[in-house]
Amino acid sequence: MTALAEKIKPQFAGLSTADRAELARYLLESLDEPANPAAGQRWETELARRADEIRSGRAEGRPVDEALADLRKRYS
Repeated sequence: MTALAEKIKPQFAGLSTADRAELARYLLESLDEPANPAAGQRWETELARRADEIRSGRAEGRPVDEALADLRKRYS
């Protein structure tokens, strides 16, 4: 833990239960952000491309039961 984090920990301990809960929620939600914002944008672009392939009929799908059976076979 950084020196700054160690320094502010006692200040957080003095907060009310409600304030600590709100702070904890904020901190936990901040962990959900991509570590690299550019990577998040690239994933959005890739997901849009894949969705377009599905909608246009260019993507070749298969039944989920078949795909899951293949995964179970491969990783069992």
